[in-house]
Amino acid sequence: MKKILATALALSVVFATRAQEIPERKHDGYKPHGEKGMHHRRPGGMDFKQLNLTDAQKEQMKTQKESFRKQMDELKKNDNITVKEWKTRMENLRKEQKSGMEKILTDDQKKQLEKMKADQHSKMEGRRKQGAERMKQHLGLTDEQSSKLQQSRKETGDKIKSIRENKSLSDEKKREEMKEVMKKQKDQLKSVLTEEQLQKMKEQRHHGPHKGGKKPDMSKETI
Repeated sequence: MKKILATALALSVVFATRAQEIPERKHDGYKPHGEKGMHHRRPGGMDFKQLNLTDAQKEQMKTQKESFRKQMDELKKNDNITVKEWKTRMENLRKEQKSGMEKILTDDQKKQLEKMKADQHSKMEGRRKQGAERMKQHLGLTDEQSSKLQQSRKETGDKIKSIRENKSLSDEKKREEMKEVMKKQKDQLKSVLTEEQLQKMKEQRHHGPHKGGKKPDMSKETI
């Protein structure tokens, strides 16, 4: 049943990947998550066209973006710092960018931006629920099974988040604890689903119908 547990994949992809061996130096092959294409996104991933920026604001935004890009380029070229130092400096740059953006926007625009963020979150939640319902129907889950799996996923996410934020743990210890958490979630999944449901999940991942030839990401269809 190795790697057929769809509800565990969402977390394993995000967290297990980050739990891989971290090079001591930035130039040892480490590429921070989200580095590629990061210059093409606004803070929070919002489309600022809806804010009706003035020409002056657009120019200020452009200047700020160019400054941020320049500083990021310089940071990426610095091969004499550790991954931890790289992350700290990158986070500080992003905070400065966010602060600078807030100074450019008016109070009304800030309120509109918060509304846009809330709307985006609502849409994501809607898609999540639709995906959960599709999986529930496909596997023939009972309400009790669905509830147990949802609770298991939430508990797993909370535990992994706590481990990652625990600064007293070494990277090696974090990897060990996260592996143990993921193992327990897989065991819980096996105890909740029937053999038939586990087999259906496996078949869906490898042979299910895909629109446009693209395999659906079952890991995002949270139960």
